[in-house]
Amino acid sequence: MTSDTKPYSGEQAQGAPLPAGGPNPPRSPEPEADVAPVGAAPIGESLAKDAWRRLSQNRAAMLSLGLLIAIIVVCIVGPWLLPWGLAEVDWNAFGTGPTLENAHYLGTDANGRDLLTRVLYGGRVSLSVALVASFVSLVIGVLYGAISGYLGGRVDNYMMRFVDIMYSLPFMFLVILLMVVFGRNIFLIYAAIGAVEWLDMARIVRGQTLALKRREFIEAAHALGVRDTKIVTRHLIPNAIGPVIIYVTLTVPKVILLESFLSFLGLGVQEPLTSWGVLISEGVDMMESAPWMLLVPSIFLALTLFCLNFLGDGLRDALDPRTR
Repeated sequence: MTSDTKPYSGEQAQGAPLPAGGPNPPRSPEPEADVAPVGAAPIGESLAKDAWRRLSQNRAAMLSLGLLIAIIVVCIVGPWLLPWGLAEVDWNAFGTGPTLENAHYLGTDANGRDLLTRVLYGGRVSLSVALVASFVSLVIGVLYGAISGYLGGRVDNYMMRFVDIMYSLPFMFLVILLMVVFGRNIFLIYAAIGAVEWLDMARIVRGQTLALKRREFIEAAHALGVRDTKIVTRHLIPNAIGPVIIYVTLTVPKVILLESFLSFLGLGVQEPLTSWGVLISEGVDMMESAPWMLLVPSIFLALTLFCLNFLGDGLRDALDPRTR
């Protein structure tokens, strides 16, 4: 009778203990190298670098970012390079179409003023209103929402009831009231829009704070005796910054539309200043006889809004932790 196993010799044949796992113990597997899966963030990469890498892979978002930067640069630098001023009148060209003669590249308005110059100046006003009002809503909303969500209880209830009261006030009524009391001023537009837009920001940050304040790192900060102000500013707000950035990119086009709507109704900027909303309002009156007066500012406004929306979508995907 044959056997498949061969007898051991030497010490093993004399009763010495066998190696663990039998005569031929399995080799321990080689440690796997730390290789990140395809599309994942490289090991040790910071959140900011990871977000930028993911954003740079979104072609629509990067194209929108480049086009938005180009629009901002053109609005800032362009009026200095053009031969016509904001209120300068060409007495030989009233409501003329685009032409190279006298450097009216996009035509003139009904008063003989260069349309391209006025569109670029209007872009300065519209973009500045959007950025300043969004910054005001960002500061007020983030601080208000973080404090409300962190304190909780009765304080949170009272603070959010105040937000509900502010929501119930008609926006147009608030703007008209400010205009009647203080007069028409571009800074009042900043204040009016910023005083309304922070409400949504406060609710978003409050929801993020309620979800974060029970996490382990917040409890560890409490155990170490960290003050509440530092917990809010150094732990809660930085960890809620992702949704905040996304919402800011959505707030800017909303503010531009609000300013354009106010200017369209005659409650926005006044002469000699102008904005895209004012130019669109003037173009509507001349739509049949001079369609370029409506098309040019509308194209600038639409391009800016599309760029901001595509950029917001790209930031949402780049900062979403569930897609990492």
